[in-house]
Amino acid sequence: MEYLTPILWSLPWVLTPAVVLFRARHSLSLGDVPETPPSDPPRVSVVIPARNESRNIERCARSVLAAAYPNFEVIVVDDHSTDGTGDIARRIARDDARLRVVDAPPLPDGWFGKQWACATGARESSGELLLFTDADTRHSADLLPRAVNALRTRGAELLSVAGNQEMHSFWERIIQPQMFALLSIRYGGSEHVSNAKRPVDAIANGQFILVRRDSYDAIGGHAAVRDRVAEDMAMAQTFVAGRRRIALYEANQQLSTHMYASLSELIAGWGKNIYAGGRMAALGGSLGRAAYPFILVAMPLIGLLPPVVLLASVLGIVGSAWLLWATISIIVNVLFWAALYRYMGESVGYALLYPLGLVMLLVIALGGVRRGQRVEWKQRTYLSS
Repeated sequence: MEYLTPILWSLPWVLTPAVVLFRARHSLSLGDVPETPPSDPPRVSVVIPARNESRNIERCARSVLAAAYPNFEVIVVDDHSTDGTGDIARRIARDDARLRVVDAPPLPDGWFGKQWACATGARESSGELLLFTDADTRHSADLLPRAVNALRTRGAELLSVAGNQEMHSFWERIIQPQMFALLSIRYGGSEHVSNAKRPVDAIANGQFILVRRDSYDAIGGHAAVRDRVAEDMAMAQTFVAGRRRIALYEANQQLSTHMYASLSELIAGWGKNIYAGGRMAALGGSLGRAAYPFILVAMPLIGLLPPVVLLASVLGIVGSAWLLWATISIIVNVLFWAALYRYMGESVGYALLYPLGLVMLLVIALGGVRRGQRVEWKQRTYLSS
């Protein structure tokens, strides 16, 4: 009986990953959608906001231009880049008339740069459908036709996809899975998001958002989310609030993104979203938003408890009963992380380092709480609403 209590205490650490894996099974795959373009393909305007993206813009633009879709244009919005991003895009445009480069006007007060660039591209576009995609993405040839077919099949007005996350460095492999695990805990599989009835349960991936132009205009376009750090989530929430249907699909074979290339980029990039953006998804209204900073910091601390107790047991600080609790909790979590790393196409050996990932998550969370609604990104400082 002395071991019954620690076994029961391990249940939260055991059930949480089990529930996440179960909910993740209920996801829609873009690979199951026909790749043949519709017989009457609507014109799609692909808008790529780009600020200092010389490292990525050519790969992105050329992959979009290779789409197996007969009726589209590409608009790269150069958002006051200082690294030659616009020059690279213009060189590509000289060889392919489907691509145009537009210079973003000066950033107005109260706007985030990405939203202003997206709004600028939308104004310059002619498509019945608008696709907003990030410059650090790579598109397969069948992504656009499958997405258009999925939008029509679901009767959705906004469609987003969650693609493969490229991880080229040690710290990317340590931190990125932690962040996407948090999203899975909060939202579950894509079908849960697609059936969201409350705005707080809606989310989109800003790396790929396809919308109907009339719906986009009706909600006010990017002006409606001009001061939100997580403009993709805010856009999805605005659509659901207006009783407009959204859809989220998995597209690991169709979309690939290399978000951040260094530890400093990882900390800065996720730091701008984890607090100001995360509050938008907090349950419980104003009370939930007030409690969010404490919950955000508590999550990695709770995850770190079993490794800390295991260490304390090895040092003889706690008894064998707590060793059993820690061992059960750690084994289940290692299995969970192994499954996640395998799903993401990475070595399952990284699962053994999940405590280090939790430490980095704690560092990023504390930094986000410290900064609050103040956001710094790409040489600009914003105050998120």
